[in-house]
Order: sequence, then structure tokens, then C-alpha cells
Amino acid sequence: MSSNYLASKPRYEILDGLRGVAAILVVCFHLFETYSAGVTHQIINHGYLAVDFFFMLSGFVIGYAYDDRLASGKMTTWDFLKRRFIRLHPLVCIGALIGFLLFHFGGGPEFGIMSDAQWSQLIVLLLIALTMIPVPASMDVRGWSETYPLNGATWSLMLEYIANLLYVLIIRRLGKVALGICIAIFALLTLSLTFNLDSFGVFPESGNYAAYTVIGGWGVDAAQLYIGFTRLLYPFFAGLLLCRMGKFITVKGGFWWCALIIIICQSMPRVGGADPANFWMNGLYESIVILAVFPLVVAMGAGSKVVGEKSQKICKFLGDLSYPLYITHYPLIYMQMGWKETHQDAPLDQHILVAISIFCIAIAMAWASFRLYDVPVREWLKKKLF
Repeated sequence: MSSNYLASKPRYEILDGLRGVAAILVVCFHLFETYSAGVTHQIINHGYLAVDFFFMLSGFVIGYAYDDRLASGKMTTWDFLKRRFIRLHPLVCIGALIGFLLFHFGGGPEFGIMSDAQWSQLIVLLLIALTMIPVPASMDVRGWSETYPLNGATWSLMLEYIANLLYVLIIRRLGKVALGICIAIFALLTLSLTFNLDSFGVFPESGNYAAYTVIGGWGVDAAQLYIGFTRLLYPFFAGLLLCRMGKFITVKGGFWWCALIIIICQSMPRVGGADPANFWMNGLYESIVILAVFPLVVAMGAGSKVVGEKSQKICKFLGDLSYPLYITHYPLIYMQMGWKETHQDAPLDQHILVAISIFCIAIAMAWASFRLYDVPVREWLKKKLF
């Protein structure tokens, strides 16, 4: 018997807008990363912290949208899972399809095994990606040991699914005190990662792991899984507790101040520079941003109001754009990397033009995915599943 699809609650417009700001910075981070000499030299150096911010926003929104409905019995666990599937999965699928179609346009020396990939392998990877099942390194076709080699950014959505399961099966039943204790433990995990303590001995002596940073999470080996779950647990459930506490901060012009803070946090140069003796400074910076600044921003965004029609339209546009942009842009980055490697002698203005073009294409592709695909597919799924 079908259940009724409960209407969505009013949205926090500022939080939607901030998600879009962070997503745009992620795209810029990846565009600059193609030309980076390493993590200590990267422009928009901390763009990857957007993922941690996304997790915190998700935890807050999940608590706001579902805590009372699940507790009152108006919504069942199965209804919750269906709603999350409808919200997340259509764009996961389109991101995988885009990665599949653009795969052979992103080759280059940095992708050592792409030339050996067969169409049969890519079709199998596409079908697996549609189910969100992570693939082992033995199925890698790019050479980066990504969980989802057709669209590397999908790794964070896998963790998002896991967080939703943890929430609906376990965490939602915890009171504020018990949840706070869990979050304190998760904060210690964050500190262990950012200060490079390797508390569980998962990092090999050699390997592509950046010290004193949260960079990582896109693979299925022990180190990458440790990074990924550490990045997930504190932000997601801290956002949930923040929602439950209801202690928000009202700021005039809240969206613009919060957006400025997010831009500064993600654009900050590598703290401590390239001297290994100062790497701990970067770990301290990232731990402060994740543990304190992001909760402050969410509290400000939740407590403030959008004033003016123009600001409302900007927040709505950025909110609508955010998830489609994040989940569809990375196949274009593969292409940029491939073009850069095969056009080393091209003048600087051509490299700039290509980067700007890819940015514009990413925005257009994300908006088209949202309007022409995501919205109608979600409406169709609502009718079929409820």
C-alpha cells in the first residue's frame, strides 16, 4: 500500500545559497588543481573543505526535515529512505552517465591505464555506479584508485547515503546528551586526522596521502576509508545536533557575511607554507574551520533572513545549482587535465580560455541537469514510490 508523500518543509534559503557558493568554489579549486605544483601551492587551497561543509549542512537539514516526522510516526523509516533516494539518486545516475560518455576525452599521462580500458569495462562500471556500489582498485580504469572512476566526486555521495542510514536506524534515537558525546568522539577523530597522528595505523609509510590535512576519502583502501568517514561523522552529526539545539545567530545581511566566511575559509593559502616543520599549522587551521567555524556559519545562516527579492533569487539559484554542479562537474575536470597535458606548449591565454570555458560549461550542464532531468525525474519517482 502506498503512503502519502508529505510536503517538504520551508527551506532555509541562506543555507541553500551557501551550498551553492561552496559548490562553485569546488569547481574553481579543481580547475586550478590541474596546474598546481602540489597541495602546498594550490590556488583556492582549501577548496576541498566544501565537502565537510556539505556534510554539516546535510546533517542540519536532515534533522530539520525529518526528526519530528519520524518521532511522531508520520513518516516511516522506509518512507525516509525513499525520499532520500528520490533526492539524491537521479543526479548520481546522470553524473555517472556523463563520466561514461566523456571518459575517453580525459586521457593523459597522469591517467596511466586509461588507454587499456575497454568499452565492456566502462559499461560494467557504469552499471555499478548506478547502484552506488564502490569498486575495488582491481577495477580501476584511470589509475587513481577512485571508488567511482567514471566520476570521482561520487565518493562523498556514498558517504552521504551511509550517514542517512546511520541517522534513521540509530542516531535519530539518541538524545542531545548522547549525541553530544558521539560528536565529541568524532571531533577527536578529526583532530587525529588533521594533526597527522595516524591513531589507527592505517597510513602506509609511502603513498599519496597529504599530511596535516583532511584531503582524501575517494578510495576504498583502509587509509582512504578512514579519511572519508572521519570527514563525514563530525560535520554531519554536529549539523544534526545544531538543528536540535536551535541556538541560532541572527546577523543583518547574513547570507553575504556567511558567504564571505566560506570564501575566505576555502581560499586561504596553505597555512604554514611548504616547510614540513610548519605543516602542523595547516592541521590546526583545518581543525578550527571544521570544528568551530562551519558550525558558526550554519548557525548564522539558519538564524538570519534573506532580505530583498534579488537576494532571494540569488540564494534560490545557488541552492538549485549546488548539488547538480558538484555531482556533474568532475568529468569536465578530467577533460581539462587531458587537454593541458596534450597542449603543454599552448600560450597562457589559451589555457585561461579553456578553464573559463569549462567553468561555464559546468554551470550550464548542471543547470540543464537540474531543470530538464532532475526535477521531472524526481516528480515521476514521487508518483511511483508514494
